Amino acid sequence: MAVSAISSVNSKLEISTIRIWWTKITHWEFWPFSVFYFPIYFYYLWLSLRARALFFFSASNPGIDYGGMLGESKMKIFNKIPTRHKPKTVLIDPGIGLNDFLIELQKLGIGYPFILKPDIGERGWLVNKIANEKQLVTYLEKVHVPFLLQEFINMEIELGVFYYRMPNEDNGHVTSVVVKEMMKVVGDGKSSVLELLKVNVRSVITLDEIEKTSGHMFDDVPSLDEEVEVVPIGNHCRGTTFLNGNHLITNNMVQAIDSVAKEYPGFHYGRFDLRCKSIEELERGNFTILELNGCGAEPAHIYHPGYPLIKAYTELARHLKIMFQVARQNHANGTPYMTISEAIKLIRFLRHYNRNGN
Repeated sequence: MAVSAISSVNSKLEISTIRIWWTKITHWEFWPFSVFYFPIYFYYLWLSLRARALFFFSASNPGIDYGGMLGESKMKIFNKIPTRHKPKTVLIDPGIGLNDFLIELQKLGIGYPFILKPDIGERGWLVNKIANEKQLVTYLEKVHVPFLLQEFINMEIELGVFYYRMPNEDNGHVTSVVVKEMMKVVGDGKSSVLELLKVNVRSVITLDEIEKTSGHMFDDVPSLDEEVEVVPIGNHCRGTTFLNGNHLITNNMVQAIDSVAKEYPGFHYGRFDLRCKSIEELERGNFTILELNGCGAEPAHIYHPGYPLIKAYTELARHLKIMFQVARQNHANGTPYMTISEAIKLIRFLRHYNRNGN
């Protein structure tokens, strides 16, 4: 059984509050972002001093706004990804009516289900799989920022593949692979989806986030041994289990990812979130990129349950140093660092954007 599939055994025995809090404390993968990253901030400041630029990260990917740390447009990134490796995607303005949206859907040549997500956004914010018109109407009512309409890629394997290439080198490297196992439940013929979710500590911890996109399923009662995918979005904060897939890294995989990365002008450091039918197909270059994240991405294999905290910090520091080296080389080749005034302008924009979005 998959790690993230919830067994129906003892489905009426809900997780105690004490166990939930103890898990949050003792399993660092559930720590708040600011708490977990606190020690890394000091290393970042040291690298900033060495670069003589607080925002040195902005030079890591000249082909992505701000290097891809924050505020970058997903649509701009998709426009630079080779067509053979991306799903059908179009940018939609907020406030679009249902009829006009359906026309766009027809133009794109896709049907239900499909993916909707904000053009600018992080950590799965407002990313939804839309299965019917009712869900579509609900989404159109709550989204107030430009968003992407994207074809749903129905391939079994979803991975996050971390890649970098030094600007003065010909070939790149893959340093991390995370295998994403979506939140699922297995029915007993009696319990609702919500009842089944409440017997697993991972799903209980992320239940509020799960409800935002999958609450419409909570009252459903799966039949005996029926496996139901509750969350189709590979996001850790929605209960997806991140598994260390570094053993999957091969020369063929590196070459396949490197080949695509080189076709993106100005991309040197980040993570491909992709789907494929098999690892062998990925190695042959047959995969679809769901998102390309720049320097704000993480080597997400560190979130494997039970991964040692000291090893996680070591990996983050190693990747931060690589980013620093990539940015310094790009800077030496003529890419400017973001200035303080530009950073202030970006922060103001994001505050306004988030107010509108929420």
